[in-house]
Amino acid sequence: MTIPETMNAVVLEGHGGLEKLVWHEDWPTPQPAPGEVLIKIGACGLNNTDVNTRSGWYSKTVSDATTGDAYREVGNDDPTWGGRPITFPRIQGADAVGTVVGLGEGTLSDLMDKRVMVDCWLRDWSDPDNRDKTGYFGSESNGGFAQYAVVDARNVAVIRSDLSDAELATFSCSYTTGEGMLSRAHVTAGDTVLVTGASGGVGSALIQLAKRRGACVVALASPGKHDDVKALGADVVLERAPEDLKAALKAATGKDTASVVADIVGGPYWGTLIDVLERGGRYTCSGAIAGPMVELDLRTFYLRDLTLTGSTVVAPQIFGDLVGYIERGEIRPVLAATYPLQDFHAAQTAFIEKKHTGNIVVVP
Repeated sequence: MTIPETMNAVVLEGHGGLEKLVWHEDWPTPQPAPGEVLIKIGACGLNNTDVNTRSGWYSKTVSDATTGDAYREVGNDDPTWGGRPITFPRIQGADAVGTVVGLGEGTLSDLMDKRVMVDCWLRDWSDPDNRDKTGYFGSESNGGFAQYAVVDARNVAVIRSDLSDAELATFSCSYTTGEGMLSRAHVTAGDTVLVTGASGGVGSALIQLAKRRGACVVALASPGKHDDVKALGADVVLERAPEDLKAALKAATGKDTASVVADIVGGPYWGTLIDVLERGGRYTCSGAIAGPMVELDLRTFYLRDLTLTGSTVVAPQIFGDLVGYIERGEIRPVLAATYPLQDFHAAQTAFIEKKHTGNIVVVP
């Protein structure tokens, strides 16, 4: 096929509100460097990382919940997930799915014309387990909110599935995040996993992935989404923030504790979540959309033998594992809505409002 010299793209031009995301119809089409592939994007999913990076929420100068709006002050040194500066202009978008249409020098030709998913984590492939040497597709490099993107060939996996590009674009970021959290918490059959924000992209992933491991899942979600969350496989669905969480757990499960809390919400309810962990329980976290600042009574932490783990950069094998889960039908997509890429502002507005269950995707 003929590759055009320019393409449509949504380009982030600085930290701030939605106005910083600018639609271009003449952006230069990228060229694959040695070892890279050129992908014609079929679909790309939206994620909290996109919003947090655009607004600068990751900066330690910000202590508010994530709202998607601009903040009064954003530190220039630490506004990204990795606590480092970002270079503008930048094309965001991590959850890219598409077809390989070009190969850089030295790239294996068997990838040509194959449908692929992108592994979001950009690694130093001479030292792939080193988390300090990782970047993120759509943050440290241009991503998938465009007609074309380039990435290291080792960051793509050929996908054999009857799912559409839009359905496949719901997986990479949310499900590797969820699997990373459960792996850090060593979740197995017999665990009771309490999932916050259960109707979102990561939350819906956590439900399915925890059930795949044989765990009992208690999901927290707003009442209007309970049917959707139950359909994902949750054993128990409770209010988003029950006033008496222990009593609600006791009534639903017969005990007032959980062995694992998988949290992406944080905020003022955090202490309540910690208090329902059983002795020796594990808390794993990969988000703080309700606010990053929390208080911990260290006596609860050490007297109850708790383990607290943060989870961001996942182990290299997790993406490959995820592709296998998809191809074997062990997990399913939760596609809430699809928008044309040109309507990106509307898509991200809907994502921020969080009235949906699952993931929102844009298509070029």
